Amino acid sequence: MGVNAGGRKGGSVADINVVPLIDILLVLLIIFMVITPLTPKGLQALLPQPRRSDIPERPKPNEIVVEVGVGGSLKINQEEITWDAIEERLAEIFKERAEKVAFVRGDAPVEFAEVARAISIMRSSGIEQVGLLTAGMETGR
Repeated sequence: MGVNAGGRKGGSVADINVVPLIDILLVLLIIFMVITPLTPKGLQALLPQPRRSDIPERPKPNEIVVEVGVGGSLKINQEEITWDAIEERLAEIFKERAEKVAFVRGDAPVEFAEVARAISIMRSSGIEQVGLLTAGMETGR
């Protein structure tokens, strides 16, 4: 309620009543304090562990790596494949697997659009998680 000490009697009061504004701000503050712990803290990422140099390099039987090479060449664990046949081949590989995880690796001069195309095909063939392999990860850095 506004009080005008030096004004005319019976005139309108020009002071702003800020009590309802403070009430609204306090309610909003409480709402944001309650919602804040429910926000996600980050993205889940599946990263392969770096190889140790004393272990001979053998691909694991359950690890699938799709390599995108220069000129649009594709490999699935060193097996040459075409862009037209990759989706059916990946669907065949992952048809009876419980863990649907694969990795994609691109050569240095390959554009990311080609790697993104491979990731899209991998996701559409039923692979739930796709990890990216980089040169730094393979050398252990």
